[in-house]
This record gives sequence, C-alpha cells and structure tokens, in this order.
Amino acid sequence: KKMTTQEYMELGDKYFVHTYNRYKIVMDKAKGVYIYDADGKKYLDFASGIGVASLGYGNKKYTDAIKSQIDKIMHTSNLFYNEPAVLAAEKLVKASGLEKAFFTNSGAEAIEGALKMAKRYAYDRDGKSDHEIIAMGHSFHGRTMGALALTGNEHYQKPFGPMISGIKFAEYNDLDSVKALVNDKTCAIILEPVQGEGGIYPADKEFIEGIRKICDEKDILMICDEVQCGMGRTGEMFAFQNYNVKPDIIASAKALGCGVPVGAFVAGKKCCNSLVPGDHGTTYGGNPLVTSAVNAVFDIYEEENILENVKNVGAYLEEKLDELVNENKNIVLRRGKGLMQGLVLKTPVGDTINKAIEKGLLVISAAGNVLRLLPPLIITKENVDEMINILKECI
Repeated sequence: KKMTTQEYMELGDKYFVHTYNRYKIVMDKAKGVYIYDADGKKYLDFASGIGVASLGYGNKKYTDAIKSQIDKIMHTSNLFYNEPAVLAAEKLVKASGLEKAFFTNSGAEAIEGALKMAKRYAYDRDGKSDHEIIAMGHSFHGRTMGALALTGNEHYQKPFGPMISGIKFAEYNDLDSVKALVNDKTCAIILEPVQGEGGIYPADKEFIEGIRKICDEKDILMICDEVQCGMGRTGEMFAFQNYNVKPDIIASAKALGCGVPVGAFVAGKKCCNSLVPGDHGTTYGGNPLVTSAVNAVFDIYEEENILENVKNVGAYLEEKLDELVNENKNIVLRRGKGLMQGLVLKTPVGDTINKAIEKGLLVISAAGNVLRLLPPLIITKENVDEMINILKECI
C-alpha cells in the first residue's frame, strides 16, 4: 500500500545522511510551472529545483528525446564516441563562442575540470606546479574539495581543511582588490558573472571587463562559473554575453540538462588543448542519455524563443518587484538580472519562505537574508502576477 506523506518523510530521515533540512513536503509530479506534492497540493514554482528546470516540467519534446534514447542506449563510456554527445558538444561550443567541451555530471565537477585545465595550461607554459588562483569573496562554486577551496565562504570550508593551497580571495566588484593579488604565479581568475548563493550580485561592467584586461596582459586564464547564471537565465545564453568579454573557460550545469545530472566545462582557443589523454576523465560524463537531453534543451530554447521570453518577462518581473520594494517597508532592495532576482529583506527570509510554501509558492533563499527567485524560463506575466500576489501576503 502507498505510504502517507508523513511515513515517507520519516523513512527519508531514517535513511538519508542529514545534510539538508528539508521542507515538510514530498514532491510527487509536475506540469508546466506547477509542482504537486503527494497530497495533491499545487505549488507555483519560482525555484526551478535551484535553477535547473528552465523548461518547466513535462515539455513533450524534451521527455520524448530522453524516452527514445533510453530505448536505444544509455551508456557507452568515453572509450567510444556516441551521437548525442557529439551533437551536444557542437551546440554548447557554438552557443558559448568557445572551442571545445568536456561533459561532466555536475557543476562542481565542471569547476574541478576547469581548475585542472588552468593549472595544466600554466604548467605547460613554465614547468612549475606552484600556481595560484584568484577567486571572489562570497562566491559559491560547489562542494567537492577543489570547488570548495574556490568558494569564498569560510563557513563552508572550515571543517574540511586544509584546503588546496594557492587560492586567494578578492572582493567581488572591486577591481583594485583583484589587481593587488595578481603576481607571476597567478594562473587563473574565477568569478560568477552573477553571484548566486552569495546573494544575487551581478558583476559591474568595469569589473568583469577589467578582469578580462588583466588576464590578457598577464597571460592568465579567465574562468566564468555559469552554472547558475548561464543557460539563458539573464536573457543571454550565458551571463558573460551581457558584457564585452569572452572568458577562456566556462563551467555550465543545472539548466544545461533541465533535470538530468549533467555539467560541462568549455574552453577557448588559448587553453582547449591543454588537457591531454590521461589528464582527466569521467565514467558517466557525456553519456548518451544526458546528452540527448542537452540536445533537446538547445533545440527547444531556439524553437520556443526562450531568451526572448526571459527578456520580456524578466523586465516585467523587475518592474513588479520594484513596485513591491517601494510599497513594502520590510524589503530593502532588489538585485538581479533577467529571471535571476533577489530581494534583500529586513525580516527573516526563512519565515517568508515558509509562509509562501503554505500559500502554494516555492521560493528559496541566498546569503545576506535574500529571497531568491529562479523561476522556469517559460513563465508568463500572469505567473509573475500570481507570484507577486502571494508574496505580498508573506513579506
């Protein structure tokens, strides 16, 4: 017999390692921009699985692509070529304007690969293994040891030291703080074009373009973490494309697969041939199942004019959130770009999230008491109005 919601939660608490304080909901199914729990309650989704479900739920072209691939072949290993991976690599490279891609299983893994590529590039240049990387304060790059070392938040790092050495932290949007750390050992500078977990901070134009200039002058690789802010979330396919820069390496994941576990790092001309056979690998990365999803994602983005929708609805969302900021004394300000928005609250953000969930709206938080909005990229202005009406009652 089917268990109750309470029984599922108790069973989960018994068998899961307790690294998440989960909300008291058992998610069951979803359609469009709505998710339904096991009791049949409906939620408007403004979290998209932490920025993953950009196409919402149940897009037929997307699900059909995965279903038909399951019937063909799901896994081959990277000792062979497979059709979906080859086509997905081409689409990803063309969308980013870079040269070559490596598929991983997650965003953190994409960061790890980018890190290794940067170190290998510098090693080939001068034969030394003592290179340094400049990362940003309040950044978030993932939970694996390399990505964690680049994450500018001591709270995440402290219990797991020592971190890999040679990482220095500059202040985000402060170019002088970056310049002060650059030396002959610097091999890469890494940043999120819009900081996500750190509190929804878009990069200033002078900052990101200034970093590109430093990297060009000193033969340093510029790495953009596009895991959360990429794949159309800001209105461009990748957030760096809002600026007059092209990074040497980008990391992608989350909405790259819109639900399947897939990531990638993509490299430009300067460093794309740095990693050679034996340097890096992955068993599952780029398998036919996940890359069939990636192919469908790129096709659907084009056919359904997803970027156009982000620009239109994103502008409307900003307008409506700004009205909310003006009329509600408990909101300090709005930050963000496109469909990646944050509201800085005076009241505890956790209370607002819990109230919203009660009223059938899913939202999440970011650092600095920020309410974070990451809806599917297919949302309409009506969905924005529905969200605003609920949020008004919660803040």
